[in-house]
Amino acid sequence: MALFPAVVFGLITFWLHRRIVRATALPRPWSIVADVALAVLWALALIGFATGRVLDPSWARPVGTIGLIWLAAVFYLFLGLAVVGLVSFAAHIVRWIRRRRSGVQDTPALAARRLGKLRVATAAIVIIALAVTGYGVFEASRPQMVDVDATFASLPPQFDGTRIAVISDLHVGPARDASFTQRVVDDVNEQKPDLVVLVGDLTDGTIPNVRDTLEPLADLQAPLGVFGVSGNHEYYADDGDRWLDVWEGLGVRTLRNARVPIEVDGATITLAGVHDATAPEPYEPDLPAALAGTSPEDFTLLLAHQPKQAVEASDLGVDLQLSGHTHGGQLWPIRYLVRAQQPTITGLDQIGDTVVYTTRGAGAWGPPVRVLTPPEITILTLRSAPPAP
Repeated sequence: MALFPAVVFGLITFWLHRRIVRATALPRPWSIVADVALAVLWALALIGFATGRVLDPSWARPVGTIGLIWLAAVFYLFLGLAVVGLVSFAAHIVRWIRRRRSGVQDTPALAARRLGKLRVATAAIVIIALAVTGYGVFEASRPQMVDVDATFASLPPQFDGTRIAVISDLHVGPARDASFTQRVVDDVNEQKPDLVVLVGDLTDGTIPNVRDTLEPLADLQAPLGVFGVSGNHEYYADDGDRWLDVWEGLGVRTLRNARVPIEVDGATITLAGVHDATAPEPYEPDLPAALAGTSPEDFTLLLAHQPKQAVEASDLGVDLQLSGHTHGGQLWPIRYLVRAQQPTITGLDQIGDTVVYTTRGAGAWGPPVRVLTPPEITILTLRSAPPAP
């Protein structure tokens, strides 16, 4: 178990102790109960963080999932308690200035009243954080089927109405097992798409520990094929290329800086795929290599995990890019921070001359929790339109 997360989680837990127990002068036995609970949840969070990487999910997943959910609660506790702390600090400065000017000291009654208000505010934050997290667990458990149309003048008319299922960011392994993947596969097959694409971050963990969580992918069905590209998480806990080999064994044709022609009724479009933008050597993304030999007149559909890869795609004449990675922020209000790192967060957008669709993804990274960013499986329908006059 890595030392770094243990230290980080420990510091966060100590801060929560200071804000919830010490700052409110929580009396016994409640102070002891709170500290024990914080210590236990710290240990469960470590188990959750290590599940799939160094711990076998067969025993670690049930307890580790509680720890991962707790991390989402900690996020909202931090936001709320930080606000309470800042307000308390500002009020303390104001009182200090007044005392300096008037020379009048606080009475015990006033101090007790302030402590009572702090206890109420802290209790309210704890209740709200736990309630929001509980809602987020429910929201994350139900991927929505989203229908999207995208129209292109450059699309051959034979492809008009082609339906593409976009699957991304399952992140199965630590908190989700093969049954979650099977639900996603069943939902996709029920839609009877023409083409299925997987745009990365399917697992979190090593191949020996979490390979079984992807086995339902073998049931995916589409007449034009099932294709996939790596995300950043394929490289975090194991060798990304070996993970793609696992996908291949499950019937997913992986595009490793490569392209394939997709043909319908004598017409052809190019389906290309690149490695994730942060993939390490020797797996760096190479879009020029993936598009080598294509014509500028060809309609090109690119699979690239991160939306920001569309900047290069636009320069190289890609018509449509399908991406994931952002989760739509996953936990509100993180989406506003994601905007600083990605040019688009979710849905259809235009980057240069390339149309980009960014799916929020079907799963969740870390905590199996989503707040105001529901998970999704997208059915994107291609539409052909005559060129503008």
